[in-house]
Amino acid sequence: MSTSSKGGDSESADQAGIHPLDPALADVKFLTVAEVAAVMRVSKMTVYRMVHSADLPAVRVGRSFRVPERAVHDYLRAAFIEAG
Repeated sequence: MSTSSKGGDSESADQAGIHPLDPALADVKFLTVAEVAAVMRVSKMTVYRMVHSADLPAVRVGRSFRVPERAVHDYLRAAFIEAG
């Protein structure tokens, strides 16, 4: 059994600056598009539009998107307006 493919994978991950136990990613909570839509009280299509227009950062996992929970809170905080 060859381990060269595993070595190649870890080398490319190291070159990209990604480490499996990166503490910066350990506490990140990701939400699905449906969860983001529920939090924001909008449709899933609205969330997809926000992701595709880069208004809301997301990570692509296969054919799905995951949005960092902090990004949703930051977006809502920045979008908040004072009525009156």
